[in-house]
Amino acid sequence: MAIKKILVVDDMPMYLEQIKHILLAKGYETITAVSGKEALEKARADHPDLIFMDVVMPEMDGFAACRELTKDCTTKKIPVVFVSSKNSEADRVWAELQGAKAYITKPYTADQILDQVEFFSR
Repeated sequence: MAIKKILVVDDMPMYLEQIKHILLAKGYETITAVSGKEALEKARADHPDLIFMDVVMPEMDGFAACRELTKDCTTKKIPVVFVSSKNSEADRVWAELQGAKAYITKPYTADQILDQVEFFSR
């Protein structure tokens, strides 16, 4: 599946803009959201091919948003990659149990972000 449109979800403007910039520089269309609740709305409306999502956010955290995305027939096939400062093995396992397909820890590199896009483009 070719990745063209990517939803980036983070309540911290610095990280949101960093990931957006990395993706735009490579020609990907990006959509942004600042909470898990907004991520659900945008995923349902815009049908992205991939989602990069923070864990700790207001209104609804990334884990809850990922659970909801995987339950919804219109969004359940969209891969979710967590990008989080939470770095324990328990967080990684919990993310997988919520339906996440990958987990990147902050601080990240542009290559780590782009490697995930490439992986899910196969």
